[in-house]
Amino acid sequence: MAGKAAAPGTAVLLVTANVGSLFDDPENLQKNWLREFYQVVHAHRPHFLALHCQEFGGKNYEASMSHVDKFVRELLSSDAMTEYSRARVYLDEDYKSQEHFTVSALPSVEPALGSFYFLHESLKNISQFDFKAKKYKKVTGKEIYSDTLESTPMLEKEKFPQDYFPECKWSRKGFIRTRWCLADCAFDLVNIHLFHDASNLVAWETSPSVYSGIRHKALGYVLDRIIDQRFEKASYFVFGDFNFRLDSKSVVETLCTKATMQTVRAADTNEVVKLIFRESDNDRKVMLQLEKKLFDYFNQEVFRDDNGTALLEFDKELSVFKDRLYELDISFPPSYPYSEDSSQGRQYMNTRCPAWCDRVLMSPSAKELILRSESEEKVVTYDHIGPSVCMGDHKPVFLAFRMAPGAGKPHARVHKCCVVQ
Repeated sequence: MAGKAAAPGTAVLLVTANVGSLFDDPENLQKNWLREFYQVVHAHRPHFLALHCQEFGGKNYEASMSHVDKFVRELLSSDAMTEYSRARVYLDEDYKSQEHFTVSALPSVEPALGSFYFLHESLKNISQFDFKAKKYKKVTGKEIYSDTLESTPMLEKEKFPQDYFPECKWSRKGFIRTRWCLADCAFDLVNIHLFHDASNLVAWETSPSVYSGIRHKALGYVLDRIIDQRFEKASYFVFGDFNFRLDSKSVVETLCTKATMQTVRAADTNEVVKLIFRESDNDRKVMLQLEKKLFDYFNQEVFRDDNGTALLEFDKELSVFKDRLYELDISFPPSYPYSEDSSQGRQYMNTRCPAWCDRVLMSPSAKELILRSESEEKVVTYDHIGPSVCMGDHKPVFLAFRMAPGAGKPHARVHKCCVVQ
């Protein structure tokens, strides 16, 4: 790292990863995942590294506890991470809380959020905000926080209100927020997990889909919470599994322009259970089969050609927040749903229409913190991890950049970030 000291700004790496698959098949997937992750860390050599995980611990957190401990220990003690002398780990392990769960609900408990922050040994001017004391504190050593995160003053954790949940099923989906001060610049880092599409058939019915509306409401709730008046304003980066989907009705109409549709209904309820789209000619070849949890399109290459960017016109969910959230141009393929077969690194599962679920977004003021240099081609990188390797059903997505020296000066008077108490 010393050899790079002359480069302007402070190197920052923000990574989001839905890691549920890693705990369902740890023997085959975790080693590959960690290797690819370490390669990105080595390539960008960040001074400050944030890893936001969703579905941490897999579908059954309690049964995966030993795998969780091993994964955390590996990240904190790996040879690849030896230069990161300080770390903070926040794991939402509150799966036993009687306030939140009933006995009948336990089998379907949502997996947790996990937030990891690593500080390079050369990084001096960094502090973390105590939300209870309302002041910044020096970061020393490596610490892991779990159990009931609500009592930890160094973060804010919230679940979405009960009435936000589709079909009224309680869920642990929500967000965790931390605040940091780096080089006189204050910024929030928000780990988020929004609601998925429960049924492909329901998503197809309207444009935009009912699920898109639910995500819109939930994301608006998060943004309102992090910019409220309880604390001084700060720039923010929101990165996690937004579960953003392509507009299903428009995608199907485009992919199956010349197709005829066959509707299959359940004999007992007359409910639509399957849609089959066939070519009008060409021996009525099946182009697409759509069920609640099936999206089987005959040609997956459409999602991989030119990294699927031709489909970005159907990625509309973020447009509602264009004045509040900014994103760099996407040049990587849809991040979900990849095959969980450890031998298949580029294959999508035929469960959902591929989409850019995993994103790194930022406030307009955070955009101004990112150092852009015409002389350095790779100062800012927005990409995915493990393009040809099985990383589970989600590919991690990262944003690497350098924070401009003095970028936070306008906020310094308000935050007094360097005055650590």
